[in-house]
Amino acid sequence: MIRRARWLWLLALAWAGGCSMLPPVMRPGVPSAPIADRAIHLDGSCAQAEDDGFRERAVLRVRDNLVQALSWQLWVGRQGSCSFELAEFQQTRRRPHVELAARDGGSCRLMIWQDPRRVTLAHAGCERRCTPGIYDKAWPVMFDPATGGCARP
Repeated sequence: MIRRARWLWLLALAWAGGCSMLPPVMRPGVPSAPIADRAIHLDGSCAQAEDDGFRERAVLRVRDNLVQALSWQLWVGRQGSCSFELAEFQQTRRRPHVELAARDGGSCRLMIWQDPRRVTLAHAGCERRCTPGIYDKAWPVMFDPATGGCARP
């Protein structure tokens, strides 16, 4: 449940900011720092299932922020699923995060970024790639940058 809450927060942050830099929060005496611009190198494969029926299978290969392979399916119990394949997207951004836009001209975007503990693959505006009614339950997938497997909370 903590993992889902964290994913929801990350998804909300990505959606609200379009994954762009948010205005800094100024606190007296504390300098603000932007999100680090990290080179992403990942051979990721994550397949997992939760007790509530949520499951996902994702393959992501990135070299120096260039996406070479992407296949991501997720299921929300028996309610439905979402699916994303690299052939349906074109990469539009490499820094400070990776961004891919749907080739069909729709609003769907995939974003990839890295922090010290995980590489996150998230989506925004991709309702048409999911079974109706489940999009708000379709969480990002997180990879462990050291192993390429599913990141642990």
